[in-house]
Amino acid sequence: MYIYLVPSPIPDALAAYPHLTLRSEDEVRIALESSERMVNIESDDHVAAYEAFDAAGSWTGGGFAVLNNIPVTEDGRGDFEERFKNRARKVEEEPGFVGIRVLRPLKDDTYVVLTLWQSEAHFKGWQESQAYSHAHRNRSTSEGLTAQKPNMFPRPSFVTTYTIT
Repeated sequence: MYIYLVPSPIPDALAAYPHLTLRSEDEVRIALESSERMVNIESDDHVAAYEAFDAAGSWTGGGFAVLNNIPVTEDGRGDFEERFKNRARKVEEEPGFVGIRVLRPLKDDTYVVLTLWQSEAHFKGWQESQAYSHAHRNRSTSEGLTAQKPNMFPRPSFVTTYTIT
């Protein structure tokens, strides 16, 4: 499965693909999900292209999207992906959870953990939950990837949020 983040408006040729319109204060982007790789749009410098190596839940039905953008070095990719493949999967049980896509970049070094929620309030509820604490319990410890492999993250990660319209 492939995910493409395309500047708005969506080109007519892509309108038939399942897509979400993501809105923030600064921008409007279209998120497309495809079972096939679309090399023709990957060449566009304004398109972010990913392969989902882990997915759960639905692509539709959400009102809020969270993109956790995590730069990872080439040497760190295997460890990073292994950690996500073995994640606790607690988020899928949270009220208001719609879907998750863990995305491997096809053109750069920044992975994206995209979660879809019914609302921003549901996402904030997840952040305040015991399940969230459990899922992130090793983040700042010697068991966390940052401590084990401090050079695998070339830059700090950052989060972007959008309403889905």
